[in-house]
Amino acid sequence: MCGIAGLIHRGKSSNVGNELQAMLQALKHRGPDSTGYALYADNDGQNFIMRFKVGENVGEGSSSINEDESVYDKRKELVDQMLKSLGAKVLKEEKLTPYSYRYEMQYDEDLMDFSKKIESIESVEILSIGKSLELIKDLGDAQEVLDRYDLGKVRGTHAIGHARMATESGVDIKSAHPFWGYPFSDVSVVHNGQLTNYWNNRRMLENKGMRFMSECDSELIAVYLAEKMRNGATLEEGMKDSLSGLDGVFTYFVATKDSLGMAKDTMAAKPLVLYESDDLVAMGSEEIAIRSILPQEIDTYDPFDGEVKVWQI
Repeated sequence: MCGIAGLIHRGKSSNVGNELQAMLQALKHRGPDSTGYALYADNDGQNFIMRFKVGENVGEGSSSINEDESVYDKRKELVDQMLKSLGAKVLKEEKLTPYSYRYEMQYDEDLMDFSKKIESIESVEILSIGKSLELIKDLGDAQEVLDRYDLGKVRGTHAIGHARMATESGVDIKSAHPFWGYPFSDVSVVHNGQLTNYWNNRRMLENKGMRFMSECDSELIAVYLAEKMRNGATLEEGMKDSLSGLDGVFTYFVATKDSLGMAKDTMAAKPLVLYESDDLVAMGSEEIAIRSILPQEIDTYDPFDGEVKVWQI
């Protein structure tokens, strides 16, 4: 089932953390298993922000959390050693939960090689790298995840998010959305639907050197778009290609450092409601998500089947 939401302020910033929380909480009935945020924050754009995890959420009050935390600390030390060997300079680090971290760093080399080496460490996964992207996902509803990671203070221009009901893969962080558009900085994807040619496409993309971190079919969209852009396509061109390259029913959102896009498959089986003005675009699986931040009288519409749209800041 799942619920997706997105918004973009054109020409200004806003409290996108709280706005997206309200939209996703309104969609909680569509996906209570996990929640994810991709927030494009008002950072200075000088350094990379890397969000990564060294384990899974074992649940509040678990008797095993102390034992797990000691393992997490050892993996984090290995990450630090690898970063030093790669020549990355960590300017600031934050431990957000026993299993997740946020690093601000300087790095000037290839992100694909960098990511492969960091993720060669057991159970370490990079959730995102970007100069404005802050990608956070975890078990729980939108309010719980917002509070756990203190996202209510995040201001920015645009955001996408996901409330997940696990159907094709496990209830864990690695299968939660959004997915980072590896190896590109500041690219994220959320999806509602089901892809029927997942395994064929996955094998093809893995043979081209692309990376998959889960068995969630939705991750395929991020990898598919990344491979297209890696070979010179624009984001919009890659999205249009996906309408024929991906089989199944899907509506997905993709965001970059300065844009927000949506694509709807040719069968239009998955719902999407959209509001658009000169200053703001907001969209979600149900109108209730938009109404959570725009309670006044507004006009909304449903995009056509096979439609791709991209908005700039």
